[in-house]
Amino acid sequence: MTLKHLSRYKTFVLIVIFSFIGLTSYAQQLKPQNEFWRNVRYGGALGLGFGSNSFSIAVAPSAIYQVSDKFGTGLGLNFEYSKFGDSEFTAYGGSILNFFNPIPAIQLSAVLQQLRVSTNYSSASLLLDENYWTTALFMGVGYSTRNVTFGIQYDVLHNDRSIYADPWVPFIRVFF
Repeated sequence: MTLKHLSRYKTFVLIVIFSFIGLTSYAQQLKPQNEFWRNVRYGGALGLGFGSNSFSIAVAPSAIYQVSDKFGTGLGLNFEYSKFGDSEFTAYGGSILNFFNPIPAIQLSAVLQQLRVSTNYSSASLLLDENYWTTALFMGVGYSTRNVTFGIQYDVLHNDRSIYADPWVPFIRVFF
């Protein structure tokens, strides 16, 4: 090899090395593609009840995307089943969840819930089957401590088709 060829070879090697260093430092500045999933929190609610000739279960998983330290939004699924004697109640659907923390200990919430309700009332003199959709819009306030928030919410759309006896509903939310 001549001196001229070695010089070209060194130039090529130096260009490759500096290009690699430049690409490496640029790649370290890029956010990884899974950055979205680092801001997702999972949680929800679970309920179980037993009584004299009655049984009730409620499952409500949800996922929240933490947009900022103060605001989170997400989706939830809802399922509830109850049996009282010969009567049955089933409700299932989804929710859109929005949470705002003006300070870390206080959480304001707005939850839109759409449920498909199926009831089967049965007694000695009456047999009634109903299937309908119902909507609830809960506006709430709660006290937050780490992953748990407990508080009260009010259903501003409460009516006689609501599955809740009262528009005021206490809640406990857990997210990880």
